[in-house]
Amino acid sequence: MPDLRANIAGIRSPNPFWLASAPPANSGEQIMRAFDAGWGGAVWKTLGTPIQNVSSRFGAVHHRGTRGVGFNNIELITDRPLEVNFKEIYEVKKRFPEHAVVASLMVETEDEWKDIIKRSIDAGADGLELNFGCPHGMCERGMGSAVGQEPRVNERITSWAVQYSTVPVLVKLTPNVGDIVPHGMAAQRGGAHGVSLINTIKSIIGVDIDRFVPEPRVHDQSTNGGYCGAAVRPIALHMVAALARDKAFQLPISGIGGITNWRDAVEFLLLGSSTVQVCTEVMLRGYRIVEDMIEGLEEYMRGHGFETLDDLVGKAIPSYSEWGDLDLNYETIAKIDAEKCIGCQLCVVACHDGAHQCIHPRADTRVPMVDEDECVGCNLCQIVCPVPDCISMVEVDNGFSPATWNEHVYEGAALRPKKGAH
Repeated sequence: MPDLRANIAGIRSPNPFWLASAPPANSGEQIMRAFDAGWGGAVWKTLGTPIQNVSSRFGAVHHRGTRGVGFNNIELITDRPLEVNFKEIYEVKKRFPEHAVVASLMVETEDEWKDIIKRSIDAGADGLELNFGCPHGMCERGMGSAVGQEPRVNERITSWAVQYSTVPVLVKLTPNVGDIVPHGMAAQRGGAHGVSLINTIKSIIGVDIDRFVPEPRVHDQSTNGGYCGAAVRPIALHMVAALARDKAFQLPISGIGGITNWRDAVEFLLLGSSTVQVCTEVMLRGYRIVEDMIEGLEEYMRGHGFETLDDLVGKAIPSYSEWGDLDLNYETIAKIDAEKCIGCQLCVVACHDGAHQCIHPRADTRVPMVDEDECVGCNLCQIVCPVPDCISMVEVDNGFSPATWNEHVYEGAALRPKKGAH
């Protein structure tokens, strides 16, 4: 059996699947049920000066019959007394000594950081996660993303935490920035042992068009919140990979953002994450989703000959390049499997109205025709086709040697003729 044991900055867990700091990790009773279900670790819902949350506080994007593809919240940090949280951390670690329990923290002054760090460690936390990413409520108080968006403040507070901590310190980064790398580097300069990302994205999930109030509605008002769920995964993958491929960045990463199944988790691992954290999918489906995640990861590792997680962490990073380094002479065309085609003509509409007008209906058959001389290999037809594997993108041997944009501009490399220029 593949070895799923994870180690990020010295924080060890039976597998890489952790609960993210959020409502599913709000109490010891919840986290113990999650560990019984198979989760390897949990980041406790952020601790700080307890606050009063609002009602209501969640919103979601439902798209074409699928509920909750995107999720929004205006909930803040713990509203439970710190003494209760610390007592429950102790109880969880006593029952599950091999599982990772990380305390997420958010306070203001250096003295407050010193105090809450000591209390978290005394309670038994295996590590700390500094919440520098909350995009609503707390940032107006000078915390959360207000810290994460300022590298100098990030570095300074991280250095405080590292100074006062005897356990590993992770910095949770905000995606509400133009470039994630300077912020990861700030955490590294501050002495962090690792980073976790992404936190939620500042957003308005929607508007009640009858009451004329944004959602989620609190009486007759609302505010921006944090966006998460499956829809944010591409943003999270990009930011994780941007740090993982930067040679100056040397910290391990805990990946977060839109993970719904084992395949999503594998994508994060291949792009440099040592562990993955899940929130929204647990809120929508419950703790037991981890069973399929564990089984799927084991089968994937076995099928690819990976014995440990280290064998696959970052394996896709070497293939992540700049646009100017892509092979402009690589060519594919669409091929339609006539036996699988159901004649829905969705590819025809998409190609004619949204792409390059190279797929045409035919009077003698339900199967559309691909004009291969005009097909640019854009993939749109394959994306809209409702039948798995009906349309495939087939590589063409066009006789041209590989050439990048940089080689073409600076070295005069020959490019294949353009298509779709009619």
